[in-house]
Amino acid sequence: MTKSALAAEIAEPDYLHAPTKFKGLFGWIFSTDHKRIAILYLATMMLFFLVAVILGVLMRVELFSSGRTIVDPQTYNQMFTLHGVIMIFLFIIPGMPAVFGNFMLPLMIGAKDVFFPRLNLFSWWLFLAGALTVVVSLFLPGGPSDTGWTFYVPYSIRTTTNVIPALAGAFILGFSSILTGLNFITTIHRMRAPGMSWFKMPLFIWAIYSTAWVQILATPVIGITLLLVTIERLFGIGIFDPAMGGDPVLYQHLFWMYSHPAVYIMILPALGVVSEIIPVFARRTIFGYKFIAYSSIAIASVGSLVWAHHMFTVGMSNTGMFVFSLLTFLVAIPSAIKVFNWIATLYKGSILIDVPLLFVLSMIVQFCIGGFTGLMLGALAVNIHVTDTYFVVAHFHYVMFGGAGFALFAAMHYWFPKMFGRMIRRKPAMIGWLLMTVGFNMFYFTMFILGYLGMPRRYYDSLPEFLPLHRIASVGSWILAAGIFLVVANLFISIRRGAKAPMNPWGGKTLEWTVPSPPPVENFHEIPSVITGPYDYSEYEKPEAGE
Repeated sequence: MTKSALAAEIAEPDYLHAPTKFKGLFGWIFSTDHKRIAILYLATMMLFFLVAVILGVLMRVELFSSGRTIVDPQTYNQMFTLHGVIMIFLFIIPGMPAVFGNFMLPLMIGAKDVFFPRLNLFSWWLFLAGALTVVVSLFLPGGPSDTGWTFYVPYSIRTTTNVIPALAGAFILGFSSILTGLNFITTIHRMRAPGMSWFKMPLFIWAIYSTAWVQILATPVIGITLLLVTIERLFGIGIFDPAMGGDPVLYQHLFWMYSHPAVYIMILPALGVVSEIIPVFARRTIFGYKFIAYSSIAIASVGSLVWAHHMFTVGMSNTGMFVFSLLTFLVAIPSAIKVFNWIATLYKGSILIDVPLLFVLSMIVQFCIGGFTGLMLGALAVNIHVTDTYFVVAHFHYVMFGGAGFALFAAMHYWFPKMFGRMIRRKPAMIGWLLMTVGFNMFYFTMFILGYLGMPRRYYDSLPEFLPLHRIASVGSWILAAGIFLVVANLFISIRRGAKAPMNPWGGKTLEWTVPSPPPVENFHEIPSVITGPYDYSEYEKPEAGE
């Protein structure tokens, strides 16, 4: 590159400060730049996330003592419904693909944008429209839905609360998810840089690719299901209501045919993030690249076939229960492959301890606990004992927040310098990580014990013998919340006050670290050519004994 071309590239304004057609906020909400759209998703989701955290803390305050503490039973039911709907549909499911998939996918494959920029912006508008539709239900007569995030029939058909706005919001959010998945698949197929074959793609891209197929193929199932519940509430045509000849078990099949694959929409990108961070901070080439890549496809494929393990107590045939139990155990294999390869990559690595790696290490331990307890729930005898207890709540949160949530915070700290051109203040981030890890395990591991002892989930109150464990869990929730608010506050403060970030602060080998921090509007002055794989740390490799 000539000196004049290099100077022109350096002088090109970054995406945060580049002039746009519209000024101020309109320059963001009408931008088709994938990076700005990712920031829009991040800001919107973090706002809803913090609201859901507050609702979770209030629920734990209610359970701290027997009887009524701060709310009545109906309000409690509405609180845990809102908590679940926000966390699932507005944070965890869209979180990793919408924020880091949007921002990093074009950068990591050497493209200037996604394949459909306007469709990408429309996806965010749909996300916002769906979120606002859910919010509207708070202020309508009857109050917000009290069905739980699963909207189980026949209760969701008969309750007098505002179920339809919540259903409509989730329905609109589904369209946003489908369009995002379609955009990502097309971008990966059509816009990879010259020389970037399938097995030279970063593993995060493999995870996003697998997730996108699940988004496209599974999301229509939940859309149709929620539409049927709405029709039944409006017209009483008897699809799911047993009083009218309907079948509530049919609803469970349709719901979980989407909602269990949705677990992999939540967790697969998180596993991809771990596969990116570990080789960078271990200074080692990733161990078993192809196995990790294929395991993402295997998780997405087999994970779409295990939905009925949520339904072992509804009266399925013995053959059906055996098949779904077996498939549940099989889906653990590709997940275990990832964990073994991560540990093998860390083994004898030149490990750099920093905040992203700390979040990843917490995630691996917690994800393994969630995975092992998932196998316990997949075993028929254990499942019958602990179904609909706090054991299920603990398992779910260990996978979703202990896994996907901690990975999301790892990704935020890892890619923050690239996204905002600033380094995160390290000491507050490490204190926040410690509070989150201690609080999370104190909170949710206690729930495993509560569930095994027989404490049912979704109960407003508890028997006296469960009260000491509930109090331990509540204190853990407050420590966790303190850590979350510290980390989020530190992220916002670092945008303003953090030290200026270099182009490649962590020593990463993937393409996003070859552009300035923050990136220019079109990412690359010239589309790069890819020669080697994405994890070439051979200069850091330690020789084996005797070499």
